Amino acid sequence: MTDVQPTDPALQTDPFRLEDSLGYLIARIKGRMSATLDEELVGLDITHAQWVVMMHIAGGSTPTCADLARFQGQDTGAMTRMLDRLEEKQLIARERSTDDRRVVVIRLTPQGEALYPQLRVVGKRLIARMTEGFGPEEVEVFRGMLRRMLSNLGSTEITS
Repeated sequence: MTDVQPTDPALQTDPFRLEDSLGYLIARIKGRMSATLDEELVGLDITHAQWVVMMHIAGGSTPTCADLARFQGQDTGAMTRMLDRLEEKQLIARERSTDDRRVVVIRLTPQGEALYPQLRVVGKRLIARMTEGFGPEEVEVFRGMLRRMLSNLGSTEITS
């Protein structure tokens, strides 16, 4: 671990104010995003956690259960249970890879593919709401800063 001086003003002041720290604010945003997504998705009978999985599967960046679990920082057991629920809803299918029978590939079913455009709309609406009043350049700068934070923390996420 390197001796890095914090650039967050909340970390440089005494006393430390948790509610002003970047980590706290990011966690609050994540929580509000999840709750807002859940509200938006009620009519589609899907949760925010299922939405994330569906979006990854549709994007093709996480074709296996292990990939999805790794990307989301979950254990494979929890991810398997999530995939079970999506399979029960007939939104995904699991199939043995033709290249390696040990690998199970996940894909959207026709019902999942039909739902996908609606899931994209919900996501776009959420981002538009979150970035209301931001210019396109500000959004890009912010996105770049978040990616740098992930990189600084040694993120090994699959990026698309």
